[in-house]
Amino acid sequence: MKLLNIHNYLLRHVQVMLSSLGELWRQPVATSMTLLVIGIALLLPAGLFVILKNVEQVSGEWQHANRISLFLQDEISDKRGEQLAEQLKTWPDIVDVSFQSAQQSLNEFREISGLESLLDTLPENPLPAVIIIEPEEEQQQEAIEALLKRLDALPEVDLAQLDMQWLQRLRSINETGQRGISILAILLSLSVLLVIGNTIRLAILNRQTEIRVIKLVGGTNTFVRRPFLYTGMWYGFLGGVLAWIALLISLLIISGPIDELAALYDSQFTLKWFGGQMLFALPICGLLLGVMGAWLAVSRHLNAIEPS
Repeated sequence: MKLLNIHNYLLRHVQVMLSSLGELWRQPVATSMTLLVIGIALLLPAGLFVILKNVEQVSGEWQHANRISLFLQDEISDKRGEQLAEQLKTWPDIVDVSFQSAQQSLNEFREISGLESLLDTLPENPLPAVIIIEPEEEQQQEAIEALLKRLDALPEVDLAQLDMQWLQRLRSINETGQRGISILAILLSLSVLLVIGNTIRLAILNRQTEIRVIKLVGGTNTFVRRPFLYTGMWYGFLGGVLAWIALLISLLIISGPIDELAALYDSQFTLKWFGGQMLFALPICGLLLGVMGAWLAVSRHLNAIEPS
C-alpha cells in the first residue's frame, strides 16, 4: 500500500512536470523571449569565466619563467661581464646565468628586426651587454624581488629588470576579473530570479479563476503551487541549456583567430572550452534559480487568491 502511494505521488509529479512543459510549448513566442533573456543572463558570467580560465592557462605556462636581465654599464668590458656572470653562478638562489655581449645583442636585434641597413648607419652600438639570470623556481615572488634588488645594487649593473613583471600585472588583473565576475554572476542571478518570478506572477494572475475553483473544491496550496514550480524549473533549465549552446557557438567563432594568433607567437596554446563543466553547471544553476524564482512568486501571490 505504501509503495502504491509513493508510485501515485511520483506519477502525479511526472504528469504535472510534462503538463508544465506542454504549456510552455503552446506559447512559443512568449517562452522563447523569456528563455532568451535567461540564456543571455547565464551566458555572460559563464563566458567571462571561460575567458579568465584560458588567460590563467597562459600565465600558468610561464609561472616558472621569472627571468632577470642585468643590463651592464657601457664601460664594462666583455671580459669583466663574463667574470661577473661566473660569480653570480655561485649564488645559492640562482640556477643558471648566461652572458650576452653588446655585439651579440646587436646581431640578435639585427636578425629579429630586419633593420640591417639602418643599424649599419649608427656610429656605435647602442645596445648594452646583458646577463640573463634564472632564479630558483621554488622561490616565492618576494624572494625574487629581493634578489632583484641585490642584483640592481651591483656596481657593474646599470639596470636590473624582471622580465615577467607583465605576468604579475596579468595575474593581478585576473584576480580583479574573478571578483568582478562573481559580482556580475550574483547580479545576473538576481535578474534571472526577477524574470522568472515576474513570469510566474503573470501566469498566476491569468489563472486566478482556475485557482479559486481548485481551492473551492478542496485543493491545497501545495497542489496549486506544484505546476508553477515546475514551470519555473523548465524556464531555468532550458535557459541554461540555451546559454550552453550559445557559449559553444561563441567559442567556436573565436577559436580560429585565437589559434592563428598562437601560431604567430609559436605557442602551443589551445583554447579550453570547459564544455563538459558548463553543460552540467549552466542547466543546474538555471534550474535552481528557476525554482527559487517561482517559489518566491507563488509564495507571495498565491495566498492572496481565495475563493469568495
